[in-house]
Amino acid sequence: MELRTLRYFVAVAERGSVSAAADVVRVTQPALSRQIRQLERELKLTLFDRRGGRLGLTAAGRQFLPVARDVLRRADDALSAAEAFAAGRLVHLTIATPTTTLTDVIAPFLATFGPRDPLPTVIETTGTTALHHGADLAIVTKAPHPSWRRRALAVLPVWAYVPADHRWAGRGSVGLDELLGEPLVVLDRSLRPRQILEEALAADGLPAPDLVECGNAQVAQALAAAGRGVAVVSDDPRFGLHGLRVESARGPLRITLHAAWDPDHHASDVLARIADRLRAFCGRRYGADVLPPE
Repeated sequence: MELRTLRYFVAVAERGSVSAAADVVRVTQPALSRQIRQLERELKLTLFDRRGGRLGLTAAGRQFLPVARDVLRRADDALSAAEAFAAGRLVHLTIATPTTTLTDVIAPFLATFGPRDPLPTVIETTGTTALHHGADLAIVTKAPHPSWRRRALAVLPVWAYVPADHRWAGRGSVGLDELLGEPLVVLDRSLRPRQILEEALAADGLPAPDLVECGNAQVAQALAAAGRGVAVVSDDPRFGLHGLRVESARGPLRITLHAAWDPDHHASDVLARIADRLRAFCGRRYGADVLPPE
């Protein structure tokens, strides 16, 4: 069964006659009729009812029509994709990113895309594993392995969020040791802000604080707004909370965002340009001081 024959079938079905379809597909009526009968023999189906001098789809033909259209659409998509691959273009863009980064960085960045940009899809995950499973670009919070092509995007603070009536609300920063006197609302250990907090406590020789653990940064801020503790997260402020930079003996707690992609990706240079655009977007959104060295 050839794609050409399927196109003939769809043309006849949509136009209701061989003569009308022949003008569209640019073959003679006898040749088109032979192709349709050949398709019916290959499928072992009668697709058209030819009784009474009229041509109409049989029940089988009506059921087969959307299948044929789908096959043709997929074939056209495959050809378009092949043309894009050959030209190094990117038609669709799949980004893998942590949830907080998706909410605060990636979604606002994608809102700047225009009609000539690739159509984006986002997967919520951490690390570069998704690059092995179809993702084009991964946004990660640890430096990617050197085997990936990569770009440092931004260096963002880890914040301690308190309500507006908290005694620290007039300050710009808080010492890591000061946090030990407060219950801390933190993320689970799989997420980078929690890891950075624990690494800093260990480096400063400080004891484990009283922790309230949750799996979502927005929920952590909601709990802080409800007076359940100080939320230690890296996302943008919500619920009218006041953010304080957390200072350890070794300096401020910060999280670095990186973009990573396969150097052998057919559109590797396009992904590099998108990563550069994302880096510039982070600079505009958070200020030029968040940009890491080139």
